This record gives sequence, C-alpha cells and structure tokens, in this order.
Amino acid sequence: MKTILITGATSGFGLACGRRFAAEGWQLIITGRRAERLQSLADEFPDTPMHQVMLDIRERSQIEGMVARLPDQFKNIDILLNNAGLALGVEPAQNADLDDWETMINTNIKGLCTLTRVVLPGMVARNCGHIINMGSVAGTYPYPGGNVYGAGKAFVKQFSKNLLCDLVHTKIRVTNIEPGLCQTEFSIVRLHGDRKKADDIYKGTQPVTGDDIAEIVHWVSSVPAHVNINTVEVMPVCQSCGPFVIHRDPA
Repeated sequence: MKTILITGATSGFGLACGRRFAAEGWQLIITGRRAERLQSLADEFPDTPMHQVMLDIRERSQIEGMVARLPDQFKNIDILLNNAGLALGVEPAQNADLDDWETMINTNIKGLCTLTRVVLPGMVARNCGHIINMGSVAGTYPYPGGNVYGAGKAFVKQFSKNLLCDLVHTKIRVTNIEPGLCQTEFSIVRLHGDRKKADDIYKGTQPVTGDDIAEIVHWVSSVPAHVNINTVEVMPVCQSCGPFVIHRDPA
C-alpha cells in the first residue's frame, strides 16, 4: 500500500486530495492545526489507514519530530504533498502588515523547505518518491497586493526546478502545481475572515474547485514512472493573464 503525506489536510486542496487518495486505496499521513478536521477526514474512510498529526508547519522541531516518530507502517513516504500555505492581506507593500508577511514566509517557504529536506533522504535511500508542491499562478503573474505571497510562490516554482536538478540521478519526481482562481477557504483567510468580501471575489465566475486540483494531483502522480510532469498551470476558463499596469500622470 502506497503512502502520501499531505500538509494542510483540514480544508481546501489538502482535504480534497486526502479524499481522492483515500478513495484510491492509499494510506495517508494527514497534518494540520485543527485536530477535529483531521479526525473528520479519518471518520469518512474508516477502512483507510490514516496517521493524524497536529502540526504547525512553521515549526522546524515539530516537523522533525513528526517524521522521526512515524509508525513503521507509514515511514516509507511515496508522495509528499506540500500543500499547506496561505495568503494574508491585499494591501500594497508600503501598507502591508509585517506579521502577515512573516507568517506567509514561514509557512509557504520555510515550512515547505524544511519538510522537503527532512523527507527527502528517505526517498533518496529508496530511490523512489514524488515531491508535489502547491504553487500558484501568482508566482508567475504579478498583481497589485500580491507582493510577498506572489514572491513566495515564485520561490516555490524555482525551488521545484532546482530540486529536479539535484535529484536528476534518482528516480524521484518533482511537480509544481500552479492554480489560479479557486474557491476554497483561501480568500476568507486572506481577508481575515471577511466572508462577504471573499464571496464577492467569485461572483459571476465558475472557479476551479478543490476537487479539480485533487484530480490533477492524482494525475501527475499516476503517469508512467519514467515521466515527470514539471509544472501544471491551471485556471478556470473565466480567468486569464491581466494586462500590464500603467500609471499615467494627469494631463
């Protein structure tokens, strides 16, 4: 039985991926900061082996401890899905909250890097495995208010490519998935709980869903072993790249 480790499995993409892989017969290591939601996912699939870990991805000691204490049944991780991440705030850089910036950096960059580094030696020793990173189109296309969030996802893009270089002598695969407009808890978190503003973002659109992304994650993991899907950029058909921003002084 294959094993997938999913960070941020309590909502959105992580929850949808947990359901998708559980239905496929995988055993799961699910992490997050909300124990009741981890338990709820486990309760959905009572016959699926699931190891639940309350984890703050920003804390190196928690990551190292989690991996070191994995039960023998779960030690051989076939897929690491680095899904945990968030955006906070939409203010321009000069007005942004430094606490928000620090939280995004520690979660989206530091946590992802730390867990990858801790899991990789086992994959290299077995000469198999797949690192799947959850990036964003914000790492390619800038927009006002994207600042540190977009920069962090650009880091994830480049980190994924550099991992491929370091692992080229192995059979380990690395994929960066870059979603666009998706309706999850993402905007509610970004807007600090303002559900009305979050709902307004999706008015008149048919955004990508968590289930859509789960299908893509499953697909990239199920292609032939000699094939690596480097990057998947995915948007709903109602979204495209924005025009360049041009400021014009009054005549």
